[in-house]
Amino acid sequence: MRVRAAVGVAAVATVAVAVAGCSTPAAAPRPERELTRAEQLRISDAGEVLVKRCMNRAGFSYWTGPRPSLEESRASGYVSDDVEWARKHGYGSRIAAAADRYRRTNPNGAYREGLSAERRKAYDETLDGGGRARILTAKVPGGSASVRKRLGGCSEEAERKLYGDPDTWFRAEKAVTNLQPLYVPEILRDERFTTALAGWAACMKRSGLAHPDPAAARDAAARSGDFTSETRTAVAEARCARETSLAAVARERQTHYLNALRDEYGEELDAHRRLQHRAYERAAGITGSRV
Repeated sequence: MRVRAAVGVAAVATVAVAVAGCSTPAAAPRPERELTRAEQLRISDAGEVLVKRCMNRAGFSYWTGPRPSLEESRASGYVSDDVEWARKHGYGSRIAAAADRYRRTNPNGAYREGLSAERRKAYDETLDGGGRARILTAKVPGGSASVRKRLGGCSEEAERKLYGDPDTWFRAEKAVTNLQPLYVPEILRDERFTTALAGWAACMKRSGLAHPDPAAARDAAARSGDFTSETRTAVAEARCARETSLAAVARERQTHYLNALRDEYGEELDAHRRLQHRAYERAAGITGSRV
């Protein structure tokens, strides 16, 4: 049972944020730009505030989660080229560990367990609909598979206040965040990308770290369990990504191949960005920005 609402903020929205250009026949105009990471986090924070207000109105206590700084909340991509961040945080293992500790000691869980059976049922129904929650369904791009989500209670109220129609947001968000299997294979075969990756691997080898790609480097750092080793590897990854332009090439190639999917998924991509902008406008009146 969830004890913190999942408001459906597009934390994974990096899949869609790079798409620009190409006019489409969509009825509504496409927003000019993607949201920044700070703006996306503001939506997430606002969702938590809305859930808390809703729970409090129903007579329940509710604690919003901690708000890491914007620096700590940096989204990881295919490869990092931020040398200073890597020098300070490595791959972010300590930040992730702090978040995991909070999840295990979440005060909402202890509060829920302290309620009577009757009140606990009422808590669940108020938070996310409990057994009465409705089921949303969305198709996954590139096949006949679909994903489902239970939604109700204060979680649904928060999504409705931010995005308007939760059903439309769910379909757009799941379409956009599941496009990777359609374009990643194209990137991995792309000559510009493979050339930059080979250069990156050669640079890493000169640093004494023989890893074929960033994922292998991160896996090795995680297995070491040593923050000093993690930091050394992360700094080398970022430095080599700068020297070879691997990060810039990966971002540009992602944009290119995502744009190639616009004929089929342009409507979903535009709807996703439009709804994000709508949610941010609402969120800006609910909570402050990350610093």
